[in-house]
Amino acid sequence: MAKGKKKYYTVWKGHKTGVFETWNTCKEQITNFQGAQYKSFLTLEAAKNAFKGNYKDYIEKSKTFRSQLTKNQLDKIGQPNYNSICVDAAVSGNPGKMEYRGVDTKTKKQLFSQGPFEEGTNNIGEFLAIVHGLALLKKNNSAYILYTDSKTAISWVKKKACNTKLKRTDKNQALFQLVDRAINWLNNHTYTTVIVKWETKAWGEIPADFGRK
Repeated sequence: MAKGKKKYYTVWKGHKTGVFETWNTCKEQITNFQGAQYKSFLTLEAAKNAFKGNYKDYIEKSKTFRSQLTKNQLDKIGQPNYNSICVDAAVSGNPGKMEYRGVDTKTKKQLFSQGPFEEGTNNIGEFLAIVHGLALLKKNNSAYILYTDSKTAISWVKKKACNTKLKRTDKNQALFQLVDRAINWLNNHTYTTVIVKWETKAWGEIPADFGRK
């Protein structure tokens, strides 16, 4: 798996505020500080830009979500199945640094996280996240379903192929090794997990979202 997960940490409220380059220094600013506001980012530039902005713009969007669909449309879609996990990916640039993760849909507890990987794409991240989630649920003999907001990634998983146009380079070698492992897993394992498209227009951002839109 990926090594050396370099991240940058923006602290809006803490003993000291600003951008910090290690988790330990960030932790010092938020420990025993009531109402601390902080978030990690993949690049220093993103962290600095976030510090110039408002914490709510990066963290609390989902809390204020109001669907624009009609009541009939919402009734037809229904509510999410909370006996599930959600997966999502984030990328800074195209291609750029990419990471993905999976969370429990109801509690938002993070179940796994990988990256950042150099020279990745969002579609590759979404694909890897689904396969990672499938493997985890199979290992735990779980009957949970799996949510993703990527139709492209769903189709790739069904085809057992990563149909990316991204070229392999020295920088993304580790990423493509993971892609090869994912494809190999799909070709050598069966699974009963149901993969479901997350209804963003009805429910807001998927719980695994990194909150950087």
